[in-house]
Amino acid sequence: MTITDLFNYELFHVNNFSFRVGSVILALTTLILNFFVVRIISRIVLSKYKSTPDEFGRIFAVLQLLKYVLWSVAIMLALQTLGINLNFLIAGSAALLVGLGLGMQNIFKDFMSGIILLVEGSIKVNDIVQINDQILMVKKISLRTSEVLTREDNVLIVPNHKFTEENVINWTYNTAPTRFVIEVGVDYSSDIRLVERCLLQSVASNTDILHSDENKPFVRFTNFGSSSLDFQLIFWSYNLFRIETTKSNVRYEIARIFADNNITIPFTQVVIHQQ
Repeated sequence: MTITDLFNYELFHVNNFSFRVGSVILALTTLILNFFVVRIISRIVLSKYKSTPDEFGRIFAVLQLLKYVLWSVAIMLALQTLGINLNFLIAGSAALLVGLGLGMQNIFKDFMSGIILLVEGSIKVNDIVQINDQILMVKKISLRTSEVLTREDNVLIVPNHKFTEENVINWTYNTAPTRFVIEVGVDYSSDIRLVERCLLQSVASNTDILHSDENKPFVRFTNFGSSSLDFQLIFWSYNLFRIETTKSNVRYEIARIFADNNITIPFTQVVIHQQ
């Protein structure tokens, strides 16, 4: 048997359709070549832009979309190589697709949202976003879902329509430092100027907090509370994703410095009179 005979050898036949060894080999070769092309492109592009974080997220999103396009083209070419009529296949499955579309509207919405995210680039890999008061870091954007990391280092799978339909704050878009507030109350007998100095001292050596002329920490006396004098310690930081750890460290310092200076943080007291 010659190679030509081997390639023309019919594996099986159904009606007017037949699988031949040559067409199967050619279809598999198309898919395998596409696999290596995608991997080579991914490695070249990612290695080139990995050192530039500002561009990496957008490039990664475009690369994901390119992967989907290449695989779609490769699969269609492989099917045509096998002799499958794509027009007939699409026409024959039109009714099925309509039925699936009605029952899978949310999935379709997620797919469209994924395409929008990948093309538009409004949210990219490594961006820090806020959805419903939850701070998240985007780790991966796929067509239907995205992987995000919480501050507790938990990985969440988020449907893509969450990013396009809800109000999302992209903290990474904010190139300026972000302002944060720590609120604290002290006893009415406290020296308010001493409280101010102690609060500023609590952030003086913290490297996560800016101390420039434009973004200098300051203290605001906000209210005469029901059981305390209320203050706000206001500061700026670039540490958006781990800012709760920074706030915790500052609160430790406030408690220590207040104790050294005999400043009391009162607690609410309820007096019940019995008749």
